[in-house]
Formats: sequence, C-alpha cells, structure tokens
Amino acid sequence: MKNETPSVLDIGAGTGLFSSFIKEKYPNAQITLIDLSEKMMDVSKERFTNHKDVHYVIADYTEYKFEEKFDIIISSLSIHHLSDEEKRKLYHKIFFLLNQDGVFINADQILGHTPFIESLYKNDWKNKIETSDLTEQEIEAAYERTKLDKMATLEDQIHWLKESGFKDVDCIYKYFNIHFDFCLAWFSPPFYRMDENSSQITGNFYLMEPMLFFTINCSIS
Repeated sequence: MKNETPSVLDIGAGTGLFSSFIKEKYPNAQITLIDLSEKMMDVSKERFTNHKDVHYVIADYTEYKFEEKFDIIISSLSIHHLSDEEKRKLYHKIFFLLNQDGVFINADQILGHTPFIESLYKNDWKNKIETSDLTEQEIEAAYERTKLDKMATLEDQIHWLKESGFKDVDCIYKYFNIHFDFCLAWFSPPFYRMDENSSQITGNFYLMEPMLFFTINCSIS
C-alpha cells in the first residue's frame, strides 16, 4: 500500500497485538480498535499509551454502525466465534467498509476440510500446547475455550469472501495449523513473527486452536 497514513480498523482487536504490527509498518496509521471486552481494550490502551492516533470502541463489531470507511481492515482470532451465516454477513459488511483498493487481513482458526485432516490439526495443536511452558491451569483454560469455537473450512470462507465482492483471495503459506492468505503483498515479511516451533507468536501469545489462516483481500468497490 502506497498510502503511508492508512486508516485502519481492527475488529475483535483484543489486546491490540495485531494492530501493533500495523504500527510497525505504518507508524502514522490512524487505527480504530473495536472489541466487546473492556478489560482487553484496557490492555490495548496501555500498549498504545503514547499514540493519539489510536481510537477505541467497546461494542459488538457485527452490529456496530461505522460512520467511515477504511483503507485496511484487520482481524485476529475472533471471527471463528461467529456462526457461518454471521461470518458471511460480516464479510459483506467488511467489503463495503473498505475504500477502493482497500485491504482485508484475517488471521483466524479454521476447520479441517475432512475429518481426518481435522484430527491431524487437533493432534498437532494438542501435542504443541501440552509440551509448551504453559501452566496446567492455562492449558485447561485453552481446552475450555475451544468449546466456544464455530470454525468453518478455508474453502468455505474463501468462497464467502469472493461472494462478498472481494476480487483477489488466496492462500500464500501453510504449515499445519498456520495459513497465510492474501491478494496484495503490501507488507515486508515477517509480519506475524513466530518462534521456531510455530506454536507461539510474539508476546507469549499461544495459538489456542488447530488452525490459523490469514486472508488479505482487495476491495474493488
């Protein structure tokens, strides 16, 4: 992206980790974070204490009425909590919230496209998390969180994104539980930095599910 001061929306922003990577690439970006959790947003505010160009909204992003459009919309480990129909509606909403030539980036968990592939992903995740340095309590909490998941396959979500109007959607990287999908390579890798065993992201943020994918899509509205 040539614009050095893009307007960015982070949906399901949580602690603001994903937005912090955007800030590294675009220091002058205007970023809006939206999340239901006030506690997580408090962590985001601490992270961006010295940034007056970061704004916060505590609300449900599926229902919130945005009054502006954005150059970049991002999301990380959030959309998989929505039903399939809610995902489809959200992708349509995101498409129309983007400026022309805008970009949507989604980093999230997905369902294996066959029962066997799904079992491979889950077993790989289970082995990694149980051999990590997480405490027993943290591991139990991770298992408990999986009960809230409503994951969909990569194929279905790519279809829904194209159905919403996105022209270019693709997967650029896959390693077991990691997928990188994109249409425009507008950042210099590594963008989402991980350790050697691919089970930990910068900031001691462990993957809590068997599949993660990234989509970067170009709006042509």
